[in-house]
Amino acid sequence: MGGSFVSYFCVSTDKQSRSGLGIEAQRAPLASYLAGFGAAPLADFVEVESGKRNGRPELGRALSECRVRKATLVVAELDRRARDAHFLLGLQRSGIAFTAADMPNANRLTVSIMRWSHHERVPVRC
Repeated sequence: MGGSFVSYFCVSTDKQSRSGLGIEAQRAPLASYLAGFGAAPLADFVEVESGKRNGRPELGRALSECRVRKATLVVAELDRRARDAHFLLGLQRSGIAFTAADMPNANRLTVSIMRWSHHERVPVRC
């Protein structure tokens, strides 16, 4: 793979964010995954957003950063993100390259299937 990366992390609540457990639980496997490529993220974006709301402004900023830097968006857990229909739709429509530490072989078809299979059946959560 190689290249440059922009990381995106999401936690559901401010309390989870302040505890460090949510972000740190995502940051460690992502860093380990990128270390396998001899890479580190050019920028990190952290979203603290309730699963009850659909806004993801940090995701938008992360995707914009990827466009500007011609970077790949990287998340720790695509499987966890699959519950977030807004994330999957944004990723699918963005045209940005992406990867996930927990599912490194995922592609646009995978995201499309995940989005379809979770559409309106699972609450949106970070």
